[in-house]
Amino acid sequence: MTTPSLSRRSFLSLSGVGAASLLAGCASTSSGTPYVSPVAFNAPQMGVGSAELDAMYGEMVDGGFVIPAVPYRKIDPRFYRQRVMDPTGAPPGTIIVDTPSRFLYLVESGGTAMRYGVGIGKEGFAWQGTGVIQWRQTWPKWTPPDEMVARRPELAQYSIANGGMAPGLLNPLGARALYIFQDGQDTLYRLHGSPEWNSIGKAVSSGCVRLLNQDIIDLYGRVPNKAKILVRQ
Repeated sequence: MTTPSLSRRSFLSLSGVGAASLLAGCASTSSGTPYVSPVAFNAPQMGVGSAELDAMYGEMVDGGFVIPAVPYRKIDPRFYRQRVMDPTGAPPGTIIVDTPSRFLYLVESGGTAMRYGVGIGKEGFAWQGTGVIQWRQTWPKWTPPDEMVARRPELAQYSIANGGMAPGLLNPLGARALYIFQDGQDTLYRLHGSPEWNSIGKAVSSGCVRLLNQDIIDLYGRVPNKAKILVRQ
């Protein structure tokens, strides 16, 4: 079975234009020609119930918190973390978010990339374009912007004025957060962890790109400082 992915040609052409011209976004729907999946090097070893997956998505202790095991058998296998042939042509260290396919790529040297399954923002709450991972945080606070608090008054207790939500397993940003800046300004969108394993591969969050907590910890340890990020539709 083929799965949608990014063509190298589309990435190369997109990389040559300015941020103002990019039409990427965290949309809940997509259209156009399906992409062809890259080859997954680890596919034969990534079967359901494998020891590798048990270790990858098992219970772990991090920062004083016990992160529960992920019931990965209930997740489409294409969204498991795996090393693939790089379909992007982007420089090593670049993060690419392919919103239609629900994949995040971290480009490596030597023609490969680490690929992670993600959940993306609902239509109307999407960030688009190129940016930089300007800041990163382990077990971050969550501070909903005032616009979100206005829509959802029950979040007032976690507002900027009230200091946000403390780190923890119930915090919407999960175990790690990578903060996206554009032209030196905080976009208010993040790459972050989530305990909601059933959201991976779907459009569910308010604009941010979410990964399994086990995956965001892995990504956090690989991303270089001030990494470039491109989110495209």
